[in-house]
Amino acid sequence: MKEVCSKMVLRLLTPEQKEIRMNICADILQNTENNPNFLENVITCDESWVFQYDPESKRQSMHWKRPSSPKQKKAWQSKSEFKAMMIVYFDIRGTVHMDWVPEGQTVNQVYCKEVLTDLRERVRRPEMWKNGSWVLHQDNAPAHNALSVKKFWTKHKITVLEHPPYSPDLTPRDFLLFLKIKSALKGKVQVRRCSEGKRDGAHE
Repeated sequence: MKEVCSKMVLRLLTPEQKEIRMNICADILQNTENNPNFLENVITCDESWVFQYDPESKRQSMHWKRPSSPKQKKAWQSKSEFKAMMIVYFDIRGTVHMDWVPEGQTVNQVYCKEVLTDLRERVRRPEMWKNGSWVLHQDNAPAHNALSVKKFWTKHKITVLEHPPYSPDLTPRDFLLFLKIKSALKGKVQVRRCSEGKRDGAHE
């Protein structure tokens, strides 16, 4: 035997939460088996902070050198104080809608409904809205599960794919979208300050 460290996880799930997770995953598998095009109709969303300047990682700053040549030196830099939040809706084909949250704006249930309204107006494939074949997937943030937001779903006949509690490993945007975006932007000037009240504007 050998002494090892415990594996750190975000949260230990209760037996009830594990059962909910198992049932939801089983339902998704069943839907996929019944309808091979099910995943093509899913539009998933999430929000993430993007810093104006995010320093390069150690791996990004690696360089080739000869054994006799000295290592390059790099000054320690911290993330910029200014940051902007982006909300992205995407499906299997790419980005459907993106929204930049204005500085000082809280992402609450009112703002979520505004973004959902923009999503409905700018969706790439209008035929999906007509026959109700599209499915919305999002996490369990309080703003997403507010009663007024659920009423908005019901009013506009939006089908929502249930998400198990405390399951970030089942959010494809975190490792398929945001990870790649932030890796590409590290070490570069990323965004300009959002104008007050301006949404969905041009950013670098």
